[in-house]
Amino acid sequence: MAVLTEIEEDELDEEPGEVIESAPPQKIGEERKLTTNSPIKKKLLKRGLGWETPNFNDHVTVHYAGTLLDGRKLGSTRVSDSPVTFTLGQSEVYAGLDDGIVTMKKGEVALFTLPAAESGGIPRGTNSVVQFEVELVSWITVVDVCKDGGIIKKIMEKGKGNDRPGDLDEVLVKYQVALVDGTVVAETPEGGVEFYVKDGHVLSRLPKVIMTMTRGEKAELTFQPQYAFGDTGREAGSGFHSIPPDSVLHVNIELVSFKPVINVTGDSMVIKKILKEGEGAFTANEGANVTVSYTAMLEDGTVFEKRGIGEIQPLKFVTDEEQVITGLDRAVATMKKGEKAIVSIHPDYAFGNVEVRQNLVIVPPGSKVVYDIEMIDFIKEKAPWELTNAEKIEVAGRKKEEGNLLFKSGKYQRAAKKYDKAADFVSEDGSFGDDEQKLAKSLRLSCWLNGAACCLKLNDLTGAIKFCTQVLDVEFHNVKALYRRAQAYIETGDFLLADVDIKKALEVDPQNREVKVLKMKVKQLQADSDKKDAKLYENMFAHKTKRLKVEKEEDEVVKTEMDNVGDSAAPSNGGLIIDSC
Repeated sequence: MAVLTEIEEDELDEEPGEVIESAPPQKIGEERKLTTNSPIKKKLLKRGLGWETPNFNDHVTVHYAGTLLDGRKLGSTRVSDSPVTFTLGQSEVYAGLDDGIVTMKKGEVALFTLPAAESGGIPRGTNSVVQFEVELVSWITVVDVCKDGGIIKKIMEKGKGNDRPGDLDEVLVKYQVALVDGTVVAETPEGGVEFYVKDGHVLSRLPKVIMTMTRGEKAELTFQPQYAFGDTGREAGSGFHSIPPDSVLHVNIELVSFKPVINVTGDSMVIKKILKEGEGAFTANEGANVTVSYTAMLEDGTVFEKRGIGEIQPLKFVTDEEQVITGLDRAVATMKKGEKAIVSIHPDYAFGNVEVRQNLVIVPPGSKVVYDIEMIDFIKEKAPWELTNAEKIEVAGRKKEEGNLLFKSGKYQRAAKKYDKAADFVSEDGSFGDDEQKLAKSLRLSCWLNGAACCLKLNDLTGAIKFCTQVLDVEFHNVKALYRRAQAYIETGDFLLADVDIKKALEVDPQNREVKVLKMKVKQLQADSDKKDAKLYENMFAHKTKRLKVEKEEDEVVKTEMDNVGDSAAPSNGGLIIDSC
């Protein structure tokens, strides 16, 4: 309990001036400090709309009326009924007042009491306070896109939702680019222009701006020269008027819409462009029974198959069962009900380098294919928690058998996934009774052992060791687990650990032929390794002996030469060396 109390106290620690997020909403007529240590007080007079508040650097429009406590006026916009617009954070109305305005919502009215500043007509040395009644009429959000003032975005009309395009997405935008003097140098057709964000358009940094926008958002942008066309400018052409060097550009832009593009396989070989968003939050995922309609085409638009079009029945299949080409299978698993998409599939995920006869035409070898597809419906495979214990065991057994068939046909990757899923259905969660637990445990260990076998076939030695260790944590005497882990250790060159597992296995089953064969293999590999090491050491010692002999001979030569030099340089004047100078 003492530890919990200490943690809770740490979580409640506040930095000076930090707003207490858990404070209750302010009531009309209530006055409180902006923050714990702030000298500014705020009294709420009228609630605002929504939940958003402006930030520093935003352009706010307010009505205000300021007074000293003795009644002297400090200015008011109510006299002319003309609100004032200014940049928040630059103390353009009164020092400190901006700190209060950033707490307000649109339409809110509040009375701020703050220390008198030596400005705004207040005599120097005045020891007093001032009050400002402020109404926040509206504000324009200002974003410093590159955080260095190089691109400033003013949001003139907010978009819908919170989704923003990514660099792979296709966007539809309208824009107009103008110089400071108002000369229009580029603009889109009336309907706008479509392009992929990553490909860029007009200005090299425009994609960075677009990725900050939401659907339907309208904004005014200011590009400084370094983010426009720099000190070289741009000559007229390609829909542009000429742009002088060092030009600041003003851009009015609207993100009309965008189509999300998904890199399904992570290697850009299966790309899905969403034309129509699907329903809900769930996708088909692996193992789902799906119903789809599509038109399948070659890259040049030649149609080679149709399903669910006209009188042709839609296609029904189970995902992750190799019932369709891999690229289509993987893409469909990411789709929601009602979703429409264009899926582009590289030959490696389509028909490869073979010629395939389809319903309408022959697909040539090495063809990239495109599917215009709609997810009509799908039924997801039930999760383990949705099943009874008996159903979990039944599903696990079925998946294990499916994995066995895949293993026998050499499809080790898919077999491993089957075993993994099967083990998930009979995980040790404490829900099984005694008799059920025995079956669940047996299935679980069997799936782990088979998973290890798949890993060995795929040369995933770490995976094989992990699965076998899981088994041995439950059954320390399991011969298959010891045997397969020894196999993995041999492949990693760890003969010592392999030998330990082999000895343990033979203690349990002394007559096991496969383990005996593996023992002989380890013995031979260890002997070969020892010979190699011995040869290596022999060569090292021979090289060292030869080097010492050479060094000794060189030392003797040097010694002889030094002796000769010493004799010729011996002094002849009673032992004194005479300086020749």
